[in-house]
Amino acid sequence: MANAASMREEAETVAVKALGFVAADLELLPRFLAITGIEVQSIRKAAAEPGFLAGVLQFILAHEPTLLRFAEETGTPPAAVGKALRALPLGDDDHERST
Repeated sequence: MANAASMREEAETVAVKALGFVAADLELLPRFLAITGIEVQSIRKAAAEPGFLAGVLQFILAHEPTLLRFAEETGTPPAAVGKALRALPLGDDDHERST
């Protein structure tokens, strides 16, 4: 079984692919920005924030046609997106949160 650091690295790779997928799509990007409240010029800064990559995966998972298109275009199995989400901070309740 892969260790936690390896699983997180793989999850981050999937999330970065998902971010690139969203950023390259002229229909998805405006919707993503509107939902998150992030401005396009702030994406790089936001990407460094805890939970951002999990949010990108949640966005992909929230719309099955988007998930299936992402999976097809990137060769990522749809189930791997949910698995990646759970391996990221704020992707499930098993990660510590600051208060």
